[in-house]
Amino acid sequence: MPSLTADDGVRLDYTEYGDPAGRPVVLIAGFKAPATTWRYQVPAFADAGYRVLAVDLRGHGTSEHPDDGVDMGRRGRDVAVVLDALDLRDAVLVGGSMGANTIWSYLSQSDAGRRRVAAAVSIDQTPKMLNDDGWPFGFYGYDAANRDTFFATGIPETGHGTPMAKRGMRLVRLMTAMKGMNREFTPGELALLHDHAVADWRPAIAAAGVPLLFVAGAESEYWPSGHAAASAALAVDGTAVVLDDDGHAANMEQPKAFNRAVLEWLARR
Repeated sequence: MPSLTADDGVRLDYTEYGDPAGRPVVLIAGFKAPATTWRYQVPAFADAGYRVLAVDLRGHGTSEHPDDGVDMGRRGRDVAVVLDALDLRDAVLVGGSMGANTIWSYLSQSDAGRRRVAAAVSIDQTPKMLNDDGWPFGFYGYDAANRDTFFATGIPETGHGTPMAKRGMRLVRLMTAMKGMNREFTPGELALLHDHAVADWRPAIAAAGVPLLFVAGAESEYWPSGHAAASAALAVDGTAVVLDDDGHAANMEQPKAFNRAVLEWLARR
């Protein structure tokens, strides 16, 4: 498996598919998820002529798993490592959940990002998880009163969305894609989760300057699907898509609808 070395010596693994001369599509998974969770996207995007790179950031999949020191800033710098080392240009970044906010972290830190990134896709991730009077699209139940304790032991159940046992093939596809993922949380991972939760990436979206697509699951268990339209309204060129009969892991639960929406959007850009 190909690998890269970050500026602090940590190994980052990735896999590559499709046409080496095609437009690069870089897939960045969510919290703890391995790059193999893109199993439903890789063939579709490769068949469409793209050069597809599924990346394991630090702490994911086969890449190195540091005990601590990983925050959203570090994740953004790891994206820079990948794009710079492979000299990717005109790239499309696709981020699922925390992977989406990792894109905003990268773009907010890197002047090179303006030259390397031509478009980005956010999969069911609000740019601000903390709810307040001006932003009702955060994580259900998370506000100033429990800001520092809400994610102290993991990701709370919200009571929203379709129960797992009633998702049918959506659940089968999700469990197949997530097979083998460690569901326990280390102290370092909980620290990252908190750093993710308190951040506000709305200014980064407004400053991105490239076409952005925000995909939401109509039945997301984490936040209202209205976050997609609200986020798109912040962007210079923003588009929102809400997938019916779909939860948080849109690219895994409804891969055909997700792939179609993204590929059709990309064909116009």
